[in-house]
Amino acid sequence: MSAPVRVLKGRFSALCPLRFRSLTHRNHPGRVSGSRRSLSHSPTGEELRPLEGVRVLDMTRVLAGPFATMILGDLGAEVIKVEKPGAGDDTRAWGPPFVGAESVYFLSVNRNKKSIAIDLKHPRGVNVIHELAGVCDVLVENYLPGKLREMDLGYEQLSRVNPRLVYCSISGYGQTGPQAQSPGYDSIASAVSGMMHITGPEDGDPVRPGVAMTDLATGLYAHGAIMAALLQRQKTGRGVHIDCNLLSSQVSCLSHIAANYLNAGKEAQRWGTAHESIVPYQGFRTKDGHIVVAAGNDKQFVKVCQVLELVELTHEDRYKTNKLRVQNRKELLHTLSQRFLQEKTSDWLRKFKGSGVPVGPINSIQEVCSDPQVKHNGLIQDMNHLTAGPITVPGPAVRYSSFTPAGPTPPPLIGQHTVKVLRDTLCYSDDIINTLLETKAVFQNEES
Repeated sequence: MSAPVRVLKGRFSALCPLRFRSLTHRNHPGRVSGSRRSLSHSPTGEELRPLEGVRVLDMTRVLAGPFATMILGDLGAEVIKVEKPGAGDDTRAWGPPFVGAESVYFLSVNRNKKSIAIDLKHPRGVNVIHELAGVCDVLVENYLPGKLREMDLGYEQLSRVNPRLVYCSISGYGQTGPQAQSPGYDSIASAVSGMMHITGPEDGDPVRPGVAMTDLATGLYAHGAIMAALLQRQKTGRGVHIDCNLLSSQVSCLSHIAANYLNAGKEAQRWGTAHESIVPYQGFRTKDGHIVVAAGNDKQFVKVCQVLELVELTHEDRYKTNKLRVQNRKELLHTLSQRFLQEKTSDWLRKFKGSGVPVGPINSIQEVCSDPQVKHNGLIQDMNHLTAGPITVPGPAVRYSSFTPAGPTPPPLIGQHTVKVLRDTLCYSDDIINTLLETKAVFQNEES
């Protein structure tokens, strides 16, 4: 039996000499920790993805954090997802729908990741996290503020292990403040932040947006903040602690809605598909469906009237400017609505084509997934999952002229890569790995 694995206190063990090389160069702004290449070095020129050579320790669950780390993986980062043995990410149980035993929710935001199952209540499990933090560039977590600090895994502790570590904390309300210790899900943050208050029919109750926009916005903010921190590290040679939270992300996204209140005392209301400051800028019912028309200026309004064969509206003083159209919204929209009802959506789309007016149908998800432009943009991604078989998910939203996004590799099983990460990343011997497995500090999925 090999010697017990000690819990590290701000230093590396002698298990893998690779990590001593990272310490030697840790204050050099052009180096990535470990034996990996510099962020600024591109030996293969245009083919190198921007985050190749960057290693991310993903200690997040549900949506905001996994969405952020998935984007980092798309950009070439090696993402190691830490999961609880036997349970894994909460969303593994969210369903239906399932593909086989796999939750579609989980599958949608966890491509290009490895899974290592670690018991964080086990001292040897904590030790493994310390070791991984020592050879990772980024750590992302979404525990209740202070929880990881109690487990000896907070930023203060792990930055002593690796001063170059970019440590991103995602929470409901922030790391400090009166609500910091409150748990947060997207729906709660959406309510507290005012998002629900402004979403829904004009004469109805507040509603939850159809997708978790607060979580997704937070994931985007976290991804951007991590990229900025990596650039800063190039200049300073040191990492940073990032405080990213659902409340701040959503309030920031209120944009002009919040500014209207802050500057003019104007309380927002619900407008359905309409816009409070632009008319016409909303959805209309057609003979067989719905269409959205967005006339953002007076010239486009004239075009709308021409397409609808309602040119007489352009001669009425009450509709001459957008300000006047907003003031006379009800009368104008009644006239437009009656006209849109007379023809099918496809006919209106054909008539508006080439007019310069932004228009589009209100598509079902089935229609979205079969849309020619969606397919052309490469937004539908096929993968072959280890147990679920063929799966299809939305792909990366952004395309680049000099490289293609990574993968995709299918979302992992719980603990699918535990032994591989311990052996290849931490250089653990088979004896040490077996000890960790036997003491249930870590778990390896047998199906892999």
